Amino acid sequence: MTRPITAGVDGTEESLAALDWAAREAVRRGLPLRVVHAWRPEDQEAVGGDRETQRRWVSEGVAESVRAVTGRYPELEVGVDVLEGGPVEALAAAAAGAELLALGSRGHGPVVGFLLGSVGQQVIAEAARPVVLVRAGDRAVTEAAGREIVVGQQGGPEDSAAVLEFAFGTAAARGAAVRVVRAWTLPPVFAYSPGSLRLLDESGGLEPYEKKALSEAVRPLRERFPDVPVAEHVEMGSAGQVLLSVAGRAQLMVVGRRAHRTAVGARIGSVAHGVLHHADCPVAVVPHGPVTPG
Repeated sequence: MTRPITAGVDGTEESLAALDWAAREAVRRGLPLRVVHAWRPEDQEAVGGDRETQRRWVSEGVAESVRAVTGRYPELEVGVDVLEGGPVEALAAAAAGAELLALGSRGHGPVVGFLLGSVGQQVIAEAARPVVLVRAGDRAVTEAAGREIVVGQQGGPEDSAAVLEFAFGTAAARGAAVRVVRAWTLPPVFAYSPGSLRLLDESGGLEPYEKKALSEAVRPLRERFPDVPVAEHVEMGSAGQVLLSVAGRAQLMVVGRRAHRTAVGARIGSVAHGVLHHADCPVAVVPHGPVTPG
């Protein structure tokens, strides 16, 4: 089954940047583009139009955005869905059948993607597929000039497999290099099992141990994508800080998330949250697995 590149639009400058980003990615990958807009009817007296009139207004606005994209990328196959309902549900459902979902992000502040508030964050937490957040200032030129795909890796090879696969696949489509980043800190000694301590001793210390773990995680991707240049980056510090320290060289940052449900809603994790708030380039958040209770 061919999965489209999907973009959620709401008429904001941020969402239009996400739409253009998604169109470029669809062209690179030879995939169709799907454009999704969710809306709720408003009080007729307040807006001056009944439900069908409002639907027509919404559809015309979306069509105008799509015409601008098809004018720039005439070879692109584009489908449009104007859905009545809540944006979180509509976008999460759209993501399920997509290669990825692109949304707008306000940047350097709360993630707004699609509507003001926490909608973007909720969609990221709910989506079963990668979600890419794009800022209003994003331009195609930032995808050139040797900028890398920067991806965070943690745990063993299986823990970041989906995240690394997305990063390497994107790099292959763009002819870009990948920088795989693994951050490490000094944990208390009791955090290590006897087996871990033995492996640590055999590796010659903490940093060599972390470098070895990163190399083992990356090896299968090197074999699958032999033409993608790879830099393995191991640095002491918190994962969010280390990733942001190399964000200036990135055309795209890729982080994983294992969402947790709490009494106040879904949470996407501190690393993804920090990178989404502070990285200037688009950020792809890739689910490790299904949402788990927290």
